[in-house]
Amino acid sequence: MPTVILSGERLHYRLHEGGLRPSSPPLVLVHGAGGNVMHWPGELRRLPEHTVYALDLPGHGESGGRGRTDIGAYVEVVRGFADVLEWPPFVLAGHSMGGGIALEFALRYPKRLAGLVLVGTGARLRVAPQILTGILDDFAATTELLATWTHGERADPNLLRLYLRRLREVDPQVIHGDFAACDAFDRIADVARITAPTLILCGDADRMTPVKFSRYLAAQIAGAQLVEAPGAGHMVALEQPAVVAEAVARFLAGL
Repeated sequence: MPTVILSGERLHYRLHEGGLRPSSPPLVLVHGAGGNVMHWPGELRRLPEHTVYALDLPGHGESGGRGRTDIGAYVEVVRGFADVLEWPPFVLAGHSMGGGIALEFALRYPKRLAGLVLVGTGARLRVAPQILTGILDDFAATTELLATWTHGERADPNLLRLYLRRLREVDPQVIHGDFAACDAFDRIADVARITAPTLILCGDADRMTPVKFSRYLAAQIAGAQLVEAPGAGHMVALEQPAVVAEAVARFLAGL
């Protein structure tokens, strides 16, 4: 499996080289709180005709190192990946916390991006106290609650079971740090400064980051495209992978 070493941390990523569109910018996928590369469906990780990188953030998935407690610190991890792998201007896609990372990256390093894909995220990512404290106080019950809250009512029950199993493989301190980073994130006053071409995707049944969050981003970011997946929850990419992959493919083709 491909890895890079950043500041002594071994970080894992998956690479799909679909080389039929060599002029297209790479697509870089950043997962959300407590997640890993598998929170992106295969239809997107192996998008035909495109080069796609899916990253495991520190302390997540197959990556070593420690998780962070600040969105900006995760931004610098992504920047480090970009430096080591010598990416040209790329399209940065982020889900939930990963979307906060993508927004912050776009504000800090606008010239490094060819585009932005924001999935189930918002300019502000407040976390319910029962989740933030419950991760450390009652890990089993809180992860069970998260499995329910992150999926729409129509989601395949197998998706919930798989989400729960993967979440429980992560150190509770790492998950708590992720949610603390989300809870402190607030770029409501700044997202209108983003100039990168932007695609916004959400499920209209999302209970973690309600659809109004995505609509706010679409209203604030000039020229942004908004796609709402009917009936999908927070894990929209896994619940409706074909819808998400098709929307991203169309967006990339238009760049």
